[in-house]
Amino acid sequence: MKKKKNSCLPHLSLSLVLQMRSPSVGFTGILVLLVFLSACCCSSSTHGSLETEKTFAIIKPDGLLGNYTDDIKRTIVEYGFRILKEKIVQLDEGTVKSFYAEHSSKSFFSSLIKYMTSGPVLIMVLEKDNAIADWRALMGPTDASKAKITHPHSIRAKCGLDMEKNCVHGSDSPKSAQREISFFFKELSAEFLLKLIVVFSKENGRKGISTHSLTC
Repeated sequence: MKKKKNSCLPHLSLSLVLQMRSPSVGFTGILVLLVFLSACCCSSSTHGSLETEKTFAIIKPDGLLGNYTDDIKRTIVEYGFRILKEKIVQLDEGTVKSFYAEHSSKSFFSSLIKYMTSGPVLIMVLEKDNAIADWRALMGPTDASKAKITHPHSIRAKCGLDMEKNCVHGSDSPKSAQREISFFFKELSAEFLLKLIVVFSKENGRKGISTHSLTC
């Protein structure tokens, strides 16, 4: 019986290999090719995870400082989510302004910046079927004071205080989830990879590697 070839390896044309030897390709070309190969391998080896939905989540400063982190993560897992990525970060003013840019004209924007920079936060990428809607349902209403009445078992009801200090954040749409995940976890962003390839293509033009030569 023949040994099955590793499907993780992309098929590269002879012309692509020859182009890689050209001085005009340079370091940028090699870098883009390596990133592309890595992405192909990752998508091949994690094919199952591509069939489910991903969403972005934050446990805000009041959640972390109030020692609710373990309880929230346990609830997340109990409700069928998989935590793909997580890390604790201290956000600065510039990062918060950029992340919440859509609210820049709102009256609460300065207060939001102060709140989100008041302590560390835990950022996560969650995955499951219908992840975006299910995570928002699990969080509860934006106003934590109302959540305590209408959704007493929600996360915000248990650890939030009011409209601003509401303990957790979740993406509200697939577009938002993609933007927010790529904002903090660029290694999970297909858009980030495509931007590299487009930039490389523009830099090298006809003398560089044609992206059509890359198949995975």
